Amino acid sequence: MNITKEQIDDLNAVVKVAISKEDYQDKVDKILKDYRKQANIPGFRKGQVPMGLIKKQYGKAVLVDEVNKLIQDNLNKYLTEEKLDVLGNPLPKQQDNFNWEEEEFSFEFELGLAPEFEVSLKTKKSIPHYKIVADKKMVSEQVDRIKRQYGKLVNKSEIEKGFEVTGTFTNEEEEINHKTTIELDKIKTKKSLDCLLGKKVGDKVTLKTKGLFKEAYLLSGALGIAREKADGLDIQVDFTIEEINDREAAALDQGLFDRLFGEGAVSSEADMRAKIKEDAEKQFEQQADQKLLNDVT
Repeated sequence: MNITKEQIDDLNAVVKVAISKEDYQDKVDKILKDYRKQANIPGFRKGQVPMGLIKKQYGKAVLVDEVNKLIQDNLNKYLTEEKLDVLGNPLPKQQDNFNWEEEEFSFEFELGLAPEFEVSLKTKKSIPHYKIVADKKMVSEQVDRIKRQYGKLVNKSEIEKGFEVTGTFTNEEEEINHKTTIELDKIKTKKSLDCLLGKKVGDKVTLKTKGLFKEAYLLSGALGIAREKADGLDIQVDFTIEEINDREAAALDQGLFDRLFGEGAVSSEADMRAKIKEDAEKQFEQQADQKLLNDVT
């Protein structure tokens, strides 16, 4: 993987991330092999499904997942190591002709950089500078998110709570026909959740779009429509189930530690928690600095 920065001007830059096949192939192959061991596909004994069929059914989704993890891990690490004072989050540049069938990928992210200036204080009133501490609960929640994010997908035959379900949303009148993956933990209404629980591959359920997700912004991506169209949309859509997976939590082992923090930087769960606490408080420090600046100006 190669990450470079192009300085546009004092306040703007573009970071380019180049990913080669060697960066992701071993991990993708390992995950697909695990899928093959667990796959239940009619006509084949468990563990004997041809790898070509596994790759055809799951290969692209696994590839996309692993490449996104690589980008997230290494881009954040790069910004920290280069000590770039970024305003907000890096914005991915749209690529109209992007092709996941290629072996090498290139991504670009636009950065907004904080300006440098001096402030002359002339006030008798004290202005507090806050120090925010990451408590044990916050650290534990982050550990749980990491274990889930880096866990492996295990194919299941029937939907249960917490599973991830891939399928296609359709509504002929609104011209909706979009394949997506939804996480059951993000479903808002009990009625919608009950419609999905217990269903199997091939089943079709009808769901109401209004209040479907806990976070409203998820609707546009799930239906493959513009955010403006999704806002306030109140229709019924059919969802045909094509794949059911449970994300098995990742083990907190040396392989995961090296992947997250670099080889040898962390060697135990205690070290990991300390590192998460340290990184979180560094981010809070930036926010506290911004708060102080806002109060001063």
